[in-house]
Amino acid sequence: MAVPPPHISTGPIRRAATAPSPWSLINAVWKGGWLGLFGSIVVLVSMLGGWCSTFADEGSGNRRAFASAMPGYAYLFPRDHGSHEAFQTEWWYFTGHVLTETGRRFGYELTFFRRGVNDSQAWKNPSAWSIRHLYLAHLALTDESAGQFRMAEKISRAGIQKAGADPDGLHVWIDRWFVQAVPGFPHRFRLQAQGEDFSIDLVVDSQKPPVVHGVDGVSRKGQASGETSHYYSLTRLVTSGTVQVGDARLPVTGESWMDHEFGSTDLAEGLVGWDWFSLQLANGQEIMAYWLRDADGGFSPASSGTVVNREGLSRPLTRQDMEVTVEKYWTSPKSGARYPSQWRFLIPSQDIALHVSPRMADQELVTARSTGVTYWEGAVDVTGTWQGRPVDGRGYVELTGYAMPYRPGS
Repeated sequence: MAVPPPHISTGPIRRAATAPSPWSLINAVWKGGWLGLFGSIVVLVSMLGGWCSTFADEGSGNRRAFASAMPGYAYLFPRDHGSHEAFQTEWWYFTGHVLTETGRRFGYELTFFRRGVNDSQAWKNPSAWSIRHLYLAHLALTDESAGQFRMAEKISRAGIQKAGADPDGLHVWIDRWFVQAVPGFPHRFRLQAQGEDFSIDLVVDSQKPPVVHGVDGVSRKGQASGETSHYYSLTRLVTSGTVQVGDARLPVTGESWMDHEFGSTDLAEGLVGWDWFSLQLANGQEIMAYWLRDADGGFSPASSGTVVNREGLSRPLTRQDMEVTVEKYWTSPKSGARYPSQWRFLIPSQDIALHVSPRMADQELVTARSTGVTYWEGAVDVTGTWQGRPVDGRGYVELTGYAMPYRPGS
């Protein structure tokens, strides 16, 4: 799921009397004044996705009209790998597990977010400097042999080619970070991004067709009409390339997962976060599942998932189809958040019983310089049984709303 409506809030915010002007915020970004910029809670909320709502008061009628994710959406690839500017929020999300020839194992995450400006005047302004979209990105590398977790983040804007995304196929970038389709191969992509002392340069090639999640082309994020997104995955991508750590540039191979989601609404009112699983099993099948959490710790009926078989055919899962039990917790020394850290995951109707365990406890991202959200996103191992037969595998888990409740627009 990778975030929102993962990682970026889409709710409107009211301008406080003491809020800095939007142009002063923009100047602060370009001058690199991040500490001063994020010292203000108003600025922090704006960076979570409401940035451009500060251009107009809530009652001004000066809002940009964005499309809603409606049932019956007709996917067309490779077009739908590209950007969808009619929708306000969009992200492209890759995770994977790769190995060196000597067996050194890494997990990685690379995610790009696009956030449309919620102001009609910005869209009418013909200047190349007009801010119509913000782009944000997260990169993380789990070096399991060394027991180290590294992350990096970026934020920029479209308009002067500092960042952008193509509408007809997958090419999204911020500066030198990018994901781009390989010419002639609509489901093969190159990923490249660099942190302070690490980087990835990978090619991923899908072995199965895109899997659309939900029912009738929409994935629900609440019970009410319109609390939806369009969401699909490439659940098994053969991966090769290099991982650089310090001075070492290491050839690697492995498997990856890709999510792409776009929409214009938030999670339903009262939800504080979500737990998301992507699991790739050695029997050639995959599972995606997300649980939307209520304030009391329960799970929303809108929680759902998908099972994908060896041939790429999928079956949707409802909240009633899935059971999850937390067996262990871990407390972050950085944020103080208490995260689930081991799970028992059951799909009784399909006789599936799995244990999911992190490869490392500390895989927390504190993204003060981009989305402002602290969340846990990490490589996991899977063991258990599938219709009575032993099975194992690997995956990724994302946990949001534990360091701070996810409250769009607050």
